[in-house]
Amino acid sequence: MVQERPLPTFQATSPQVTKEEGLVVYEDMVLGRYFEDKCAELYQRGKVKGFVHLYNGQEAVASGVIKAMRSDDYVCSTYRDHVHSLSAGVPAREVMAELFGKETGCSKGRGGSMHMFSKEHNVLGGFAFIGEGIPVALGAAFQTRYRKEAMGDAGADQVTAAFFGDGTTNNGQFFECLNMAALWKLPIIFVVENNMWAIGMAHERASSQTEIYKKASVFGMPGYEVDGMDVLAVRAATKKAVERARAGEGPTLLECLTYRYRGHSVADPDELRDPAEKKFWRDRDPIKRFEAYLLEQDLASETDLKSIRDKITDVVEDCLTFAEESPDPHPAELYKYIFAED
Repeated sequence: MVQERPLPTFQATSPQVTKEEGLVVYEDMVLGRYFEDKCAELYQRGKVKGFVHLYNGQEAVASGVIKAMRSDDYVCSTYRDHVHSLSAGVPAREVMAELFGKETGCSKGRGGSMHMFSKEHNVLGGFAFIGEGIPVALGAAFQTRYRKEAMGDAGADQVTAAFFGDGTTNNGQFFECLNMAALWKLPIIFVVENNMWAIGMAHERASSQTEIYKKASVFGMPGYEVDGMDVLAVRAATKKAVERARAGEGPTLLECLTYRYRGHSVADPDELRDPAEKKFWRDRDPIKRFEAYLLEQDLASETDLKSIRDKITDVVEDCLTFAEESPDPHPAELYKYIFAED
């Protein structure tokens, strides 16, 4: 049975992007897709080990949210964190090197697939357990408000985006953090990537209120249901949420209806989902939809788009070479980065 919902309550309006903005967003989406395709290949070849959860199909959410924010804003991810990190500006070389456990990785080879972190790019981490990152994101939002109001830092207006899946929204951290964020009017956006499945549990069977965005009303905050396969709709909703947050009006909950094309992890044979459901969502592929928009609006030509795809193919091959040639962490530094250093 195909899981389907009515059209989202939040609809984007045109015009959405300039040519320059559109090509930046398109390049980011293609990078996310090609990078994850390469990760799947490397895992099957035994080059990448451990748990690997891929993002294919959800690119409109990462690109739509993060590319609508500033580079000094904060991003808090999940165990599906490669593409969030790439969208936040972490170099593909560093993300791939981290997957290989190399010293040149963004977490110095200590984190791996589920624990991407970058202080330089305000990526607060990927987290292995659901809901684990939401309190961390809340803390980042709190320190922004504290610096501004208690310490008089007029430049403290950063916004934090907390990403998590639909399965997380039945957990305590979700409700506790929404409550605190609303109570203190913290500059945070709660981004639910509702891909309809929590590992092998269908969302429709797991929650007494399946329309997650409606849960925001309990805390007096705005909640929007967004077409998570439409990068422009996600971008428009994010801009509205960012505007509220920077103005001191508090948090927003965005429920982005999306779909992961692969199994829960690379090791998942993905036999539980109906083929008709997969086809329904693949027919709404976010990259193809955005390509069509750019062409229809004369914001790009086929040559422009092919040039970007060719460029990203080279970027992915380059980051693989970089990762393979990078040094492993030295055994003598086993305990490095565990404690703060002077």
